[in-house]
Formats: sequence, structure tokens, C-alpha cells
Amino acid sequence: MAAEPSAFGAGNLDNPAPYGLTDTEKHILKNKKTLDAVKQQSRDTETQVDSLRERIDGMQSIVEGLNEKSHENRRALDELKSAAESDRNARGDAIKQLEASVKSNETNILQLKQVLEEFSGMIDKINSNYVTKDEYNGLVREINDFKKVVSGEMKKIAVPGKSASGGGSSLDKMSKADIAKEAKALYEKEHYTKAIEYYEYLIEKNYRPARAHYMVGEMWFARKDYSKAIAYFKQSAQLFSKADYMPTLMLHTAMSMQATNDVKNAKVFYSGVVAQFPESKEAATAADRLRQLK
Repeated sequence: MAAEPSAFGAGNLDNPAPYGLTDTEKHILKNKKTLDAVKQQSRDTETQVDSLRERIDGMQSIVEGLNEKSHENRRALDELKSAAESDRNARGDAIKQLEASVKSNETNILQLKQVLEEFSGMIDKINSNYVTKDEYNGLVREINDFKKVVSGEMKKIAVPGKSASGGGSSLDKMSKADIAKEAKALYEKEHYTKAIEYYEYLIEKNYRPARAHYMVGEMWFARKDYSKAIAYFKQSAQLFSKADYMPTLMLHTAMSMQATNDVKNAKVFYSGVVAQFPESKEAATAADRLRQLK
């Protein structure tokens, strides 16, 4: 609670417990987890298959040895039977022992063949569920293609590019300070569409970009487009985390997370407002909302 929440490592997919994710970032995280699970399954399956193959190879060697031994015993038995015609009494015991040995070997061979059939069935089952290297690489390519699409969309939302008003618009004839003043006036009149256009122009021109991102986030928050609001708040905090509007930014970030059912991280941000700005009116609101969530 005493530590300053990185309001704004939110959205960091490399964090072991990421928070403050936009809908698009959540989709990336879900695919990332799916890919990690497929990797682990592939490694486990390969280990299991290798172990079974080693055991089968060992059993096949045993079977081959027993077959060879059985063949030798049969040959010896035939020789003894032939000799037994002239000396049946002397060789009777040896014949019985060899017959018992042959029978035992044949039983063992039958049992081993049954085990081999079971192992073969297990391998067939594993192979039917096994993710091949080509299938895995295909999944990786699909994820990477999806990330490229998401990256393009995030540039439009979280880190806006060239605004609709740029490039030969009437704003080029105004000073940036006058544009900022007019944008604030439009915001106060709740003319959000025009105000967003002005602030996007200022972001493009890198004029007080932290405040411009914050103001655009406030307007998306007012419009209840909470995913966009979180994206702009995050960018503003990354640009200037000591701004005077930080209590409001953190409170509205928490409220946006709560509205998108990210209750766990909403609690973190509410607690952060209380811990960092205990005397502010935002802290009182945050504390009240925390009590309601318990």
C-alpha cells in the first residue's frame, strides 16, 4: 500500500500478473497463455513418446533373444529326441527340462507381445493428440500475424498517430497554446468530438502530450468507453507520473477497470489513491468504493 503503484506498468504483458489491460491486450494475453500451454504439452508429449519408444526397443530386444533361445532349445530337443530313441531312459530327464523351458519361453513371448500391442496402442493415442512441429509453427505464425494487427490498432488508440485535423487543417494557422486553450473550452462545454480532435492534434505535434492524453482519456471516460480511457490514462502517466491531475487519473483508471470487470486491479488502484493522496477528495471516493467491493 505504501509503495507507489506503477500506475502504469498496466498493460505490461510480461508482468507475471498483468493488470489494467485493454480488451485487445487481454486477447493477446489469452493467446500467449494458449501458446505457452501448447509448448508445455508438446515438450511433455515428446518426453513421454521417447520413454515409451525406449521401453519398446528394450522389449523387442528381449523378444528377439527369447526367440533365438527358443530356436536353439527346439533344435537341441530334436537332437535329444533323436538320440533318445537309443537311450530314452538316460535322456528322459533332460528332455523334460527342455520341454518345460520351451513352454516357459513361449509363454513369456506371448506375454511380451501383448505388452507391445498395449504400448503400440498408447503411442497411437498419443500421436492422435500430438502437436507436430509444423502445426506448432503454424500457430506461432497466426499469433504473430494477430499481434501485428493488434499493434496497428493500438497505435490508433493507446498512442494515437496523425489526427484527423493534421495536415493542412485550419489548426496549422493557430499557435499550439491557443489550440490548447480552445480545446479546454470545448471540453468544458462537453463538445467532446471537437475537443478530442484538438487534443489529438496537440499529441501529434508533441505539445504537452501527457496532459493531452489525460484530457482525451477523461472524455472517453465520460463517454463510458472505458478501454480507450484506460489506454490514454496509461500513456499520460508514462509520460509524466507527477502531474497534478494524478489523483483523478488514478481514480478514473480504477473506476474504468471496475466497469470492465477487472475488479482485482481496480482494488489495487483504489488502494493506491488512498495511499498516495490520503488528503484528497479522490482518496475519500476510492476508500468508499473499496468498502463496497469487500
